[in-house]
Amino acid sequence: MSATPIIPADDQITVEIDGQPYKARKGQMIIEVTDAHGIPVPRFCYHSKLPIAANCRMCLVQVEKAPKPLPACATPIADGMKIQTQSDYARKAQKAVMEFLLINHPLDCPICDQGGECELQDLALGYGRDVSRFAETKRVVKDKDVGPLIATCMTRCIHCTRCVRFLDVIAGHRELGGIGRGENVEIGTYVERAIESEMSGNVIDVCPVGALTSKPFQFTARAWELQQTPSVAPHDCVGSNLYLHSRRGEVMRAVPRDNEELNEVWLSDRDRFSYQGLAHAERITQPQRKLNGQWQTIDWETALKVVADGLRHCAGDDLGILASPTATVEEAYLLARIAEGLGCANIDHRLRQTDVADQDTLPLHPWLGGPLADLENRDAVLLVGANPRKEAPIIAHRLRKASLAGARVFAINPIAYDFNFAVADQIAVKPSAMVAELAAVTAAALKIRSANVPADLQSVLDGAQISPRHEAMAQALCDSTRGQVLLGLNAAMHPAASALRALTSLLAETTGARLGAMSDGPNGAGAWLAGAVPHRAAAGAARTHAGLSAQAMLETPRKAYVLFGCEPEADFADPAKTQQALSAAGFVVAMSAFASPALRECAHILLPIAAFGETSGTFVNGEGRWQSFAGAVRPLGEARPGWKVLRVLGNLLDLSGCDYESSEALRDELRGLVGEQRPSHARVSSAVNMPAANGGLERVGDVPLYAVDALVRRAAALQATADGADAVVRINASEAARLGLGAQAKVTQGGAERVLPVMTDARVPDGAVWIASTRPGSTQGDSRLGAAFGPVELKPA
Repeated sequence: MSATPIIPADDQITVEIDGQPYKARKGQMIIEVTDAHGIPVPRFCYHSKLPIAANCRMCLVQVEKAPKPLPACATPIADGMKIQTQSDYARKAQKAVMEFLLINHPLDCPICDQGGECELQDLALGYGRDVSRFAETKRVVKDKDVGPLIATCMTRCIHCTRCVRFLDVIAGHRELGGIGRGENVEIGTYVERAIESEMSGNVIDVCPVGALTSKPFQFTARAWELQQTPSVAPHDCVGSNLYLHSRRGEVMRAVPRDNEELNEVWLSDRDRFSYQGLAHAERITQPQRKLNGQWQTIDWETALKVVADGLRHCAGDDLGILASPTATVEEAYLLARIAEGLGCANIDHRLRQTDVADQDTLPLHPWLGGPLADLENRDAVLLVGANPRKEAPIIAHRLRKASLAGARVFAINPIAYDFNFAVADQIAVKPSAMVAELAAVTAAALKIRSANVPADLQSVLDGAQISPRHEAMAQALCDSTRGQVLLGLNAAMHPAASALRALTSLLAETTGARLGAMSDGPNGAGAWLAGAVPHRAAAGAARTHAGLSAQAMLETPRKAYVLFGCEPEADFADPAKTQQALSAAGFVVAMSAFASPALRECAHILLPIAAFGETSGTFVNGEGRWQSFAGAVRPLGEARPGWKVLRVLGNLLDLSGCDYESSEALRDELRGLVGEQRPSHARVSSAVNMPAANGGLERVGDVPLYAVDALVRRAAALQATADGADAVVRINASEAARLGLGAQAKVTQGGAERVLPVMTDARVPDGAVWIASTRPGSTQGDSRLGAAFGPVELKPA
């Protein structure tokens, strides 16, 4: 039962429900009042997060003086109203509706995936008849193929339209609708196509019957057979809360766990279906060592001894430690502890970032600038190098709510991205021109505020060419009372990221807007706090001697590397350069749950670590929230939790401070060191790199939605969607004509050549070519091309 809501006195009225008086807010619907006080009212079409439709009529109640039963979901309360939810009159109406709903519903509960958690099944027991009076033929509806994620059985559909309203209002993509009249209404896509929303899996949850179910989970388990374990999504900086459902040591599915401050009741498809990757054929289940070019299985004792001996001989500056931002706080903390013990400051998790010139002046960790939920309350937003719809779908959902509430959203991007919210203006230019566009907006804001140009950015701002578009963006931020400037992952990967950070920092300071940045992976912020950066130790303490960044470690190769949870062909800014540096090293240790061909090519020893759902740990999300979780199942084969592998390795290296009994002990120690520290809003200093002039084509190599980490790259259902498609060359029609491109193009970058299909796309600006990073194993992949953002050559193939 929910706590009694607090209602201001001037907004309060009294209603009587089932003979009891209740205080309620003016304008509330009856069903909102009954829900707030724990009074059960049956429903199918009503959902607290969706617009009211009043389709099903299951929530009919008796209202005094009303000539007929009224739907509780669509009837606003009035002072003194008397309502009966359990009277014979109300029950008769509810049972009549249930009988109508069951007329055409098939009797296939024994084979329906919704069995055991079906709202129709539950309410039919309470409101249905023992024996049906319907003797006519039931209607049958042909099932639709709406993609690899959602299975349909539309004969079961009761036309509640929850799925239609979710995709239209919440996801922002009206991909489903009703066609026909009466009992012949069919819910389906407008044309024969798949549902492509990155939030589409939520229609499975909102569907009250078995019409829409999970295709990957279909016919694999019953709800009552599953064990439920709370966990945290491992793919972006939101840290969505979810439940993992497992059976006999295998994760069977993931479903949302309510958290109004983060993901509300929703879950992105990436978080929902990535568990499929846990059973991929490339899982490592035993330690392996490469001898004479051949991989041999060895035991853990031998493997760790080989690693310890190898690291002793390559300690100090000869060693480079590269960790994925998917590593937990505990794993990153132990990695930093081992690096310190070996006299090595070359540790970094910013694998896709190339410009870290300003790292000494950055906040304690990257953050959104405030609570994630507060994004929906912003009244003006400027996105810089950000595509939240693909980078963090829940953040896009919050921004959509802000837009629907009247916020004006602007963007400066290397691609004119398709957002699921209204955008007042989006400036799309080639990557090297983004700094000039942002400088123009900042200069316009300084002019509006009559503020002086800071000396450290004088050279950047003096040459700014201010246009009406820039003035409009600056004016909107200056006029706002709750403005937000948000840097995305494209901005972090940009070759002049420090310049973008310096300008957005000044812009936010000038306009009074909140400045935020989306951190990479689920634990980018936690890796900063744990000391997995070359210039700071744990809890943000300054190092006496700064080490090399990930980019610098690969540009000036080390003699030995430790890779933790990362793959050279997919997780780095420049895969070609990464592969070269690792292949030239004398000793490469890979601690990973998976072994791709590229990883096997460069590694000398593989240590299998537990994957998502198999280990305990903590992630720190983009708002600085610490979220701990437990493993749902045991690690596969002989794999071990990463923190345990690192603990034993630290002991074998005779390093002090590695004796921890649990991951909780590690977390608590670091949490104690961090204390009450929070990231500051101080303006970023002037240590900036400016973009190099380039008269040729520039690549935009953003990371696709389903290529962000090793687990999601191996989730078969996600890779079968449009967002998992093979790499293509996207270029606008005028540039394609200028270059004489046909169906295919020869792409040259980083000393490598690839022949890729060509697709003309008006969203790509002049001077740019969009070749996104792609998953390993792609038949037409670009995984061995050069830098994600850099010069590229195209020729007709």
